[in-house]
Amino acid sequence: MHEAEERLRKALNRPARPSSDFDLNPAITLPPGRTLRPAAVLVPVWLRPDGARLILTKRSSHLKHHPGQIAFPGGKVDAGDDGVIGAALRETREEIGLPPALVEIAGTLPPHETVTGFTVTPVLGFLRDSFTPVPEAGEVDEVFTVPLPHVLTPSHYGIERRLWRGEWRRYYAVPYGPYYIWGATARILRGLADRVTA
Repeated sequence: MHEAEERLRKALNRPARPSSDFDLNPAITLPPGRTLRPAAVLVPVWLRPDGARLILTKRSSHLKHHPGQIAFPGGKVDAGDDGVIGAALRETREEIGLPPALVEIAGTLPPHETVTGFTVTPVLGFLRDSFTPVPEAGEVDEVFTVPLPHVLTPSHYGIERRLWRGEWRRYYAVPYGPYYIWGATARILRGLADRVTA
């Protein structure tokens, strides 16, 4: 078994804290009885001979929601999907051209509540074979990889803030080269890093 795979599988068996965009912003009051829409993302770990890498996307700058942001492939859970895993695999195939047959599902991470009203279930999956990404035109500007150790090292994360809807909002960020990985993507990865290093 690849060392990275072994570490991640062990981490899945460790306790996990809930995850949300509000973790670092306790003063924000969430409306009671709010309805969250289900979504799913794939956390695709590519087990390559030269080391494990995480596959991420840069969203198109023309999109209405989160333009230009770094994200996992994924999206809303549709009625025809086989749950969150089916949704994550379908969206990943559509966004980056990764065939579901090449993905070995390891499990799921804690659902993450976003400020945009979604509860996102991250699905951890391993890719062992060669793969040439095909970004979805109009939705994905770029598909790139990050060395897995970079995002599994808690000290690589910083806490930053920006003004959002008139309030200062704090969030995790884990930049890599020209890529500014922040918000929900960084929060989900930080939670995984904490479990791997626990």
